[in-house]
Amino acid sequence: TRALIGWLQEAGHQVLLPVVVGKAAPLMFRVWRAGDPLVAGGFGTQVPSPGAKALIPEVLFVPLLAYDDDGYRLGYGGGFYDRTLEMLRGGGNPIAIGVAYAAQRVDSVPRTPHDQRLDWLATEAGVSPARPAAGQV
Repeated sequence: TRALIGWLQEAGHQVLLPVVVGKAAPLMFRVWRAGDPLVAGGFGTQVPSPGAKALIPEVLFVPLLAYDDDGYRLGYGGGFYDRTLEMLRGGGNPIAIGVAYAAQRVDSVPRTPHDQRLDWLATEAGVSPARPAAGQV
């Protein structure tokens, strides 16, 4: 995703990086520009400093371990993106794009009622919309 971040910034888009603020809390997103300092975050990540401005994203690039064509994903077990998407979708219509390798595609991802669908899937093979759920157009 580093190349994607660089391309987005070169194209004039503002980039927000996720920050874990609590075990059962949605993610916070802080503005980050190339060259801005990063500090140690949870789970071995680097995040913008606490003084960086927090904003609400319109598009989220969502990491995953596996995905299916229906737009469901297997994450890393913390539920952070599911909680975050649920919260954001309660007050708007953010676009969630799963970022993966094509080899991470599986026929079906186990899901529970709290799991949030991705809108799009992006791999080295291309970008495609998730298949609409039954009853959706």
